[in-house]
This record gives sequence, C-alpha cells and structure tokens, in this order.
Amino acid sequence: MKTQSFKLAGVALVVASLAFTGCGSRTEASTGGGGGATKVAKIGVIVPLSGGLSAMGLGIRNSVELAIHEANDKNVIPGWKLELDAQDDEAKPDVGKNAATKLASDDAVVGVVGTLNSSVAQSVIPVLDAAKIVQVSPANTNPALTKGSDLANPKRPNANYFRVCTTDAVQGPFAAQYLLGTGIKKVATVHDKKSYGQGLAEAFAEAFKAGGGTVVAAETINPDDSDFSAVITKVKAAGPEALYYGGEYPQAGPLSKQMKAAGLNVPLMGGDGIYDANFIKLGGTDGDLATSVGAPVETLASAKAFVEAYKAAGFPDGFSAYGAYGYDAANAIIAALKTSLASATDAKSARQATIDAIGKVSFDGATGKVGFDEFGDSVSRVLTVYKVTGGAWKAEKTGELQ
Repeated sequence: MKTQSFKLAGVALVVASLAFTGCGSRTEASTGGGGGATKVAKIGVIVPLSGGLSAMGLGIRNSVELAIHEANDKNVIPGWKLELDAQDDEAKPDVGKNAATKLASDDAVVGVVGTLNSSVAQSVIPVLDAAKIVQVSPANTNPALTKGSDLANPKRPNANYFRVCTTDAVQGPFAAQYLLGTGIKKVATVHDKKSYGQGLAEAFAEAFKAGGGTVVAAETINPDDSDFSAVITKVKAAGPEALYYGGEYPQAGPLSKQMKAAGLNVPLMGGDGIYDANFIKLGGTDGDLATSVGAPVETLASAKAFVEAYKAAGFPDGFSAYGAYGYDAANAIIAALKTSLASATDAKSARQATIDAIGKVSFDGATGKVGFDEFGDSVSRVLTVYKVTGGAWKAEKTGELQ
C-alpha cells in the first residue's frame, strides 16, 4: 500500500462555560442567551432520535445544540437569537421527508443539519431545496448526493446541499488500500441494499480489484434481517480472508458474531456506519475493522475542546461517531448566517443568501478544516481505520487516500 500522508488540521477552541443540563432530552429548544435579540432564526436537525441508530442521531442533535448555545452566548449574530428544532426521521426516508416538509413550512427555519442516512437524504434534500433551505450533513457519504448518478460525469443535483464528511468514493478505496497493505488478497462483500451500504461496498470492491485483490463472493441481505446463516454459508464456501460489509451496526454486529460462530473466523470490515460501541455490544469481536471520517477525536486540540464543552453541557447521551461533525455542520451554517442575516428583516428572506454564503465558508473546526468544493463536498479527505482490540475500538491508521 502506498504511504499515507498525514494532513490533520485543527486549532484549539475556547470552551464556553455552559449552564444547561439534560439538553439531549429536548426535541425543540431555545438555546443560550442571544444578547437581547429581537429576531429568531431556527436551525433544524433531521436525524434518527429513536430506534437502532439513535445513538448516532442523538450525538448529532446534542452537538448542534451546543454550537447554537455557544453562538447565542457570544452574540455572534447581533440582533438575532438562534433556536434548535430537532426532528426524528427514524432512519426512514418517508419519515425524513415529512420532517423536512414540517421544517420547510416554518418561516423561521433558515438551515438544517442532517441527515445521518444517505437513503433518507435522498428524500429530504429536494424538499429543502425547493424551500431554498441550506442543508449540511455531518454523515452522508454516498457520492451521488453531490455529484449525481453518473460519477464519471459529475453534475451537482442540488445547490442547497453540503456535507462536512468525506464520501464513499474515498472511504471505500481507503479501506481497500488498507486491507491490501496488510496482505489480504481475497475478500467477500455483503451489503444491505440501502444507498449507503450498496454504494460503499461497490466503491470498496472496485478499488480492491484495481489493487490486485479478488472479490470471491458478493452477497446482499435485507436491512431488517437478523439471521444471516444463508449468506454466511455462501461466503464461507468461497474462502475469503476478510468480509467487507456495507451497512450499519445493527446488522453488522450480529453478522460478525454469527460468522465467527459458524467457523468463518476472518475479520469483518465496514465503514463509518459500524464505527460505534454498539457494534461491539451486538457481537463485533477483536480483529474487526472500520473506517470512519476524519482523525480520532482525541488527536485534535480543537476536538478536545469540543469534547470538554460537550461534557460540561451535561448531555445524557454521548456524542458518538458524528457529534463533532454535527457541531462543525452547525457552525458552518452559523458562519453563513453571519453574512445572510446581517441585513435580513426575517429568517425566510435570508434562505437563499445563506446558501450563497456557505459555499465560501472556511474555518478550522472540531474535526479539522471545514470548507466545501464546487460540489458541496468537504475539502477534507482524512480518514481513520479502527480495529476492535480488547473489546473497544482503537485507531490503527490515519491518513488520506493515495
């Protein structure tokens, strides 16, 4: 494998003294002071706040509230108070679409952080685009969301959509390079047929084969499956040295457990959708691997400040894999609002100006450099491979795709 380059950006943030506690339990909140503001602008959040992926969704929701609270305390937009309106999409496209419709109908909503799932984003983005509401995702990784279905001839589908995380077009090949570099030459792939899982598995397989590896089996499961014996039997017969899974931890954990029990004692590797403590609780074992966007939180001074502020806020839930990205997504919207709300008479009239302003945003955030290219994708391409070691995720390698 080619040598990885290490280009990690980050500057320390001032940790605000926070007096609010138990904030994670609210779905709609007025956060922070606002410095005697007379006008209100809302930042919406659309993520799963219930169900199997709620750990990630709540981490995002809480982190957005933290960013809003800090902005109000510092009076970063004179004359305006920011408020949070968080909606539960249950990780379902139709529920997400309804949440987007609800937020779009509120004239005070000027930006949205979300979604977690790329499949939900496909339903949400057009609704918010029609209302001229900027959307910044902390977690969507499907390349088609920003470049269209023909990736060989990319064309941006929606000018309102941005993301602060890197995409599967980078994450899949990064994982492939890592496995090839460890000497693994034969893999099987399994995905859950959803936009995120399928796109990730396909990007991985293409890069793995291009690097000289062989995909000995390519199987699928359904998103609600719990018994994976049939797929495991097929994969085991093909003799892979690793199994690459495209999907999320509710299925990945049990899949790992069942394959080991069936005698398929090879590592399961996946993307950021399995990088959560719940993967291990559900059956992930030592030796399993995951890639996730960015550098480990604890390695960045700016992320350390975010962690301290998050703890000081007293949220009942952890920030999980995407909290820092939710924080940066919210701060990207807030940075744009400094421009768009400066002379606005009401929030709705500032929607298009916010879209225009966010494309020019550039700052050092909790996760590193925050900025966007011409497609709305993050300018950062940093990724990390994690391994389950001693029953916990441990960072193995951080770098950029080469």
